[in-house]
Amino acid sequence: FKEACAKVGQGLRLRMQSGYTHSYYFIASFIEDHIKFHADKLRNKTIALAQVAKPIQTPKTSQGVGKPITCRAMVAFAFNEPLQCRNVIVDPPKAGEVRVKVICNALCHTDVYTWSGSDPEGLLPAILGHEAGAIVESVGPGVTSVSIGDHIVPGYTPQCSETDCIFCSSHKTNLCPKIRSTQGQGVMPDGTSRFKLEDGTPIYHFMGISSFSEYTVLAEISCAKISPAYPLEKACLFGCGVSTGLGAVLNTTKVEPGSSVAVFGLGAVGLAVVQAAKMVGAGRIIGIDVNPEKEVIGQAFGITDFVNPNDDPNTPIQKRIVEMTTWGCDYTYDCTGNTKVMRAALECAHRGWGVSCVIGVAASGQEISTRPFQLVTGRKWMGTAFGGFKTRTDVPKLVDKALNGELPGIEKYITHVLHGVTSWNDAIHILESGECLRCVVIY
Repeated sequence: FKEACAKVGQGLRLRMQSGYTHSYYFIASFIEDHIKFHADKLRNKTIALAQVAKPIQTPKTSQGVGKPITCRAMVAFAFNEPLQCRNVIVDPPKAGEVRVKVICNALCHTDVYTWSGSDPEGLLPAILGHEAGAIVESVGPGVTSVSIGDHIVPGYTPQCSETDCIFCSSHKTNLCPKIRSTQGQGVMPDGTSRFKLEDGTPIYHFMGISSFSEYTVLAEISCAKISPAYPLEKACLFGCGVSTGLGAVLNTTKVEPGSSVAVFGLGAVGLAVVQAAKMVGAGRIIGIDVNPEKEVIGQAFGITDFVNPNDDPNTPIQKRIVEMTTWGCDYTYDCTGNTKVMRAALECAHRGWGVSCVIGVAASGQEISTRPFQLVTGRKWMGTAFGGFKTRTDVPKLVDKALNGELPGIEKYITHVLHGVTSWNDAIHILESGECLRCVVIY
């Protein structure tokens, strides 16, 4: 065999094991190593080819740099009314800003929350959207971290990384406040908008991103530069929901191997919690949802048990979980935004050391409550935003992990794919149907 390989110039890595016959049965016993070896080779070759190849969708920048661009966007003019497709003018980026061509976008419940009128900070007219994959079209003065043609995932939680920012300097949080005030006012850091209608009417930005538009302008500190080897239609999921669920486990609560976990709400965020819990070796993962169809979906992501509260409406769900586990679960997560569920999640956390994490965003004005005795007896109540990930540092790492196989199955979150920026009203209807994890619209 060695002579045959040498004759045709075939590279060979030969590993002999003392005491084995090297028969078919020997080879079969090492088949996992064999597959992994070739999978690594193929993955590395794919990454190398993608990095040297010119991205197919790189925007043509020669005509637009430094000039306004007219493109299509879906604009919200009234709460809970269909979005309207309009031609909008997108101004060039100013200092510290980046203009990008949006390639694709996933619909998040936060977009629908604001569109519905439930968000007290919602401003109209606005261009919604924040879970996007994009390519840099042009950059403003002073921008150094990204260049024209770079693939990026925008982050609604910016990361200024300045040495005097106590938030960016701390490993305890990702909540950089650098542009929070203007972002909440629907404008860029200088207090003005980069969007306007053809008649000059200004349009508000949304969450610092506004990706229901073919082009948008971002703060540089909101741009996570990622490997061009990873498809943007999957990378966009790291802009919000999937990262939030993963980080709740990996960063916020730091689940240990063998732990018991309960996840309330098996949407995209909840399933990301399940995936992360399985990745770190949780021993038991209980999924709770009122939709019975979520049982099969949850099993595909890693739940070991499924509980539907409606199966026994007279028994509080927290009591059922405690009865299943004797003392409750080591870690529990609310991914619903319902304050009653938040309480239930806390009260089925393990006596003495249980940790309950609030992920879902409650409606305006809602408050949480429980008996103080629940906390006195050792339970901890905490929350997370974007899973504790720092946008510019950590999102590229998540993409790299997806590329090298450490974070597999991201495509499982994508249940629907639509095409064209005008598809957003259809995407909203799909999400509201309850049959959707993530609907990705490719422009």
